[in-house]
Amino acid sequence: MQLVAFGLNHLSAPLAIREKLAFPADTLPGALASLVGSQAAREAAIVSTCNRTEVYCASPDPAAALGWLAEFHDLPLETLKPYLYQLDTSGAARHAFRVASGLDSMVLGETQILGQIKDAVRAAEASGTLGTLLNGLFQKTFAVAKEVRSKTEIGGGSVSMSAAAVKLAEQIFPSVGELKVLCIGAGEMIELVATHFAARNPRLITIANRTAERGEALAGRLSGRTSAVPLSELPQIIADYDVIVSSTASQLPIIGKGLMERAVKARRHRPVFMLDLAVPRDIEREVGELDDVFLYTVDDIAGVVEVGREARALAAEEAEAIIQARVAEFLGWLAQRGRVPMIRALRDNAEATRQSALAAAHKQLERGADPALVLEALSKQLTNKLMHPPTQALSARGGAHEDALADAVARLYSLHPESS
Repeated sequence: MQLVAFGLNHLSAPLAIREKLAFPADTLPGALASLVGSQAAREAAIVSTCNRTEVYCASPDPAAALGWLAEFHDLPLETLKPYLYQLDTSGAARHAFRVASGLDSMVLGETQILGQIKDAVRAAEASGTLGTLLNGLFQKTFAVAKEVRSKTEIGGGSVSMSAAAVKLAEQIFPSVGELKVLCIGAGEMIELVATHFAARNPRLITIANRTAERGEALAGRLSGRTSAVPLSELPQIIADYDVIVSSTASQLPIIGKGLMERAVKARRHRPVFMLDLAVPRDIEREVGELDDVFLYTVDDIAGVVEVGREARALAAEEAEAIIQARVAEFLGWLAQRGRVPMIRALRDNAEATRQSALAAAHKQLERGADPALVLEALSKQLTNKLMHPPTQALSARGGAHEDALADAVARLYSLHPESS
């Protein structure tokens, strides 16, 4: 059984590929069940965000697990291979630690990914695919992320994607205070973006969501003038907004080119800033070709979030040193765990020997034998039986590992033959 991780991220694959391998939250239980049910993995967890799709698993056949990913999304594996990475046990541990610590993110040092990994672990646990191996990996991952945050300045001065949304809007419009902002969705990312915009006191923030209750609840948590509308009203209201930010779990675009053409015409060509933070995309790519529309995706805002990266890069070196040490600890835990069956077998063998000798002693006592002589015989029998295997091994000649065996026995029993 091998611990492996495979997938792609913003560094290895463009958005057009990443969105094809995304796992919306409502598909995770079925995907996890499918992977484990295929026998390609015994344990599995899937991390799927706008920047990455990664599968962590305990697998008897890593190649089959990788093939499952392509088959699940109905894509040719050969088409995906140029964008995929596959990591062995030590590489998977190091990668998980780096991702959780914000070292592998578009925004160096960002913290949102840690919560997303915790969500993935909870989903795996709820689906019954989080076994001892992956649980050990992720518990160590969370501890490492906490240590990196507390001992380095990796998160200092970082600009999140939600804050970048406001910065981009400020580059297009003179004042956020004059804008109407439409947020499509009601998840964590939209809440973060809406909160950042609310801090700039725009004219209006509207939450459009399929579930009206969630939209209204989010609007109620925001400061300033807010409202909530059903997503079905989008065609009637979209032309009223200067800023449109979307992040939903939809598998198909919500805003098409035709809808925005009508909206731009109704706005009399006043500019509109659109930010699509969804993977797969919520806004058709062709929308960005329209005049007066400034459309950005998660990949387009990389330059904005680079602010302060140089200072955080120094902290990243400290974080890498911490991670290297913790990977060694995790591998040590794995090695110790791997020896458990051998230890159990050794103890079971010793217990069987004890039970056999004890049964023989009881029979002698029942026949009236002298207890002192029975105890003497019992001790000799136990000693002889327990010492027979190592003595026989040491007495054998011509073994390929004769010296190594002798050294191992000396260490096991703390022997010093040269001083005898």
